[in-house]
Amino acid sequence: MKKQFLPLMLLASAICSCSEKQPATTEPMITKTEIQVENGHFTPEIMHRLGKVGDPQLSPNYGKILYGVSYTSIEQNKGNRELFLMNADGTENVKLTSTPKSESNARWINDSQIIYMRGGKLYTATIEGSALKNEKEVAGAEGMEGFELSPAGDKIMFIKSIKAAQKPTDVYPDLDKSSGHTYTDLMYRHWDHFVEEVPHTYVASFNGSQVGAATDILAGDTANPETAEKKFELPTLPFGGLEQLAWTPDGKYIAYSCRKLAGRDYAFSTNTDIYLYNVETGATQNLTAGMMGYDTDPMFSPDGKQLAFISMERDGYEADKKRLFVADMEKVLANLDAKDFRGFMKELTTDYKYNVESIAWAPKGDKIYFNSCVNALTALFSVDVNKQVGLPIEDNEGTGYLPASYGAGITRITAPDAWFDFDGVSIIPNEIGEVETLITTNKCMLRPAEIVKVNPTTGEFAQLTNENKETLDKLDEPIIEQRWMTTVDGKKMHTWILYPPHFDKTKKYPAILMCLGGPQGTISQGFSTRWNYRLMAQQGYIVILPNRRGTTAFGQPWCEQISKDYMGLNMQDYLLAVDNMKKEPYVGKVAATGASYGGFSVYYLAGIHQNRFSALIAHAGIFNQEHMYMMTEEMWFPTFDNGGAPWDGTPQTNRHYGNSAHKLIKNWNTPILVTHGEMDYRVPVDQGMAAFNAARMMGVEAKLLLFPEENHWILKPQNSVHWNREFFAWLDKYCKE
Repeated sequence: MKKQFLPLMLLASAICSCSEKQPATTEPMITKTEIQVENGHFTPEIMHRLGKVGDPQLSPNYGKILYGVSYTSIEQNKGNRELFLMNADGTENVKLTSTPKSESNARWINDSQIIYMRGGKLYTATIEGSALKNEKEVAGAEGMEGFELSPAGDKIMFIKSIKAAQKPTDVYPDLDKSSGHTYTDLMYRHWDHFVEEVPHTYVASFNGSQVGAATDILAGDTANPETAEKKFELPTLPFGGLEQLAWTPDGKYIAYSCRKLAGRDYAFSTNTDIYLYNVETGATQNLTAGMMGYDTDPMFSPDGKQLAFISMERDGYEADKKRLFVADMEKVLANLDAKDFRGFMKELTTDYKYNVESIAWAPKGDKIYFNSCVNALTALFSVDVNKQVGLPIEDNEGTGYLPASYGAGITRITAPDAWFDFDGVSIIPNEIGEVETLITTNKCMLRPAEIVKVNPTTGEFAQLTNENKETLDKLDEPIIEQRWMTTVDGKKMHTWILYPPHFDKTKKYPAILMCLGGPQGTISQGFSTRWNYRLMAQQGYIVILPNRRGTTAFGQPWCEQISKDYMGLNMQDYLLAVDNMKKEPYVGKVAATGASYGGFSVYYLAGIHQNRFSALIAHAGIFNQEHMYMMTEEMWFPTFDNGGAPWDGTPQTNRHYGNSAHKLIKNWNTPILVTHGEMDYRVPVDQGMAAFNAARMMGVEAKLLLFPEENHWILKPQNSVHWNREFFAWLDKYCKE
């Protein structure tokens, strides 16, 4: 997996006009180069070489945007990230860096000076016109893994990893070559690594050239003094970053999200709380004590009088509704001895049907902007902080239409016919502090993310970057449509359909059913180098993308139905989508593919599909539910979704484990490709190996593709290209006439 606090695609780059002498290298520098396109055809190689735009940062005067672009070399099997600068209206776009190393985490110090990381070190530089000048290494910053400056720029909080496991020499000093690992509790491995270290966040003074003596925020925790020495994580693994910590505008406090549990307790709980840390004294209060689910993403209002955060209600359920709360910080600070701060909070989304993500305060503190996936599109919204609270959702069960109202004081900004996913926003105010422009990134199934500006009143948006336009203009373009299909129980299910370029209804095309992982998640308008739907369509396939039961953009009942019903309605949703599409005269042979829970879906469908599919492909799929329960790491997930452990013997667990995919192996008769990363500790590799072995034992044609250095995802460029070549070769062999 990626470093948990840096974005996945932030890969290497460095500065061209810097004073530091760069080391010699025999490899060509990875940067943007012309991409050759033959006959309009989109390939895995082109997909990887597209620039990946991200992390736009507005200058303090709102006049400039600093951002990064990652480029990939398939030959070198790695990437490189470079920094760019443009005016806030998209004009005068220039590349600031061009060297073999990587810049990441770039932030503004003031309107002419920036700070960024490269090669594990911290640097500052001055922007002069279109160039960086006077680059200087910051002293005392060695080993940082991510940072944020305080609003005044005089302090810095940063991440470093600390030792979390016992080494052989800790017990036997003479055995310095022993590689043994000893554990006495759960969570000894996570995602793709054995837990030898955990991240901690530190705070220190910063004078522009040097980081002062650092204090571990978790040391001497006054809210949990009896557990202060335990190896908690800050931020929370495996995906938490510095977005889980926030400065007050005066820099006196930091709010942070942390799960202060370890071992077995950690493995079974999602109870992550928001803590308030006094930077000067270290005094710490748990602001969300008694709120038992995930509490995350704290953000103070510009005047510091309010604290917004996202919260799930239930412990152990990672797909619970994401609710938006606001705490009155004047009351909190006046009552720091309180044991329960919930009386100083209000929820703004009791009447909102969907999930809240990526919050941002309006300058006056009267609104909060957020994004939210609604009917398979991630749109921008705002909510009035002073709205009427406590109202119920008008129609929580219905699907297939947009609500007449999203809730009191809640406004949708981007239009329902804007088929893009929008990310979190930065705000440009006008002279009187009103929101004038929103800056964000958006993406769709046809292109990667680009920076856009959005009108907060009309929702109209304009693209500010065109990183990949030259290449995309050379490609033939698939056709996208959405359908609402009536399910076996009379509900409406959203389904995206992609058609190959130059689609002709008089011809017949093979099709791919995509089985979503999760199982909670949504197939929206994303663009990924992992599962790329445009790439599938451009190989001549119709791509069927059902948002079956368990997806998260249609209200909590639709999402939650899948829990404890893996073999039930969601499988009928898949079969229904295929049957509906097979009624079309242009649909030929169909394959089922999927990863993780989608891999389980493929394994399960292999036993029940009754010859609907001509080929199957499962990546990182769950094959044996009983064994999976005892081999995965985050135990809260299978405990909730499965209804409990295999040995509980309840009707729910008996039904769940009694319908594991491996129990249907005698029904398998369809050629299957099984792929898996050997460093996958979420769904361990033996699940894939067992599925392949069982298929061959039953005489089913099968192929096994393993990647020793990959985790739950296939990420390295050459491994990804290899995977895609095998993927399409398998489909072509069995599905193309």
